[in-house]
Amino acid sequence: MNNNQTKLVEKEKIVAEKLNGRFAMMGFIALIGAYLTTGQIIPGFI
Repeated sequence: MNNNQTKLVEKEKIVAEKLNGRFAMMGFIALIGAYLTTGQIIPGFI
């Protein structure tokens, strides 16, 4: 593997990690919103 391919793989990993982080933040905000509107951590359960 030459140096150019290594840089491309690293860039793809960085993009994947940023996306993963953003989805995690959206999920956490959704969790807070569900708790504030329903009073339950997981709506539908106890």
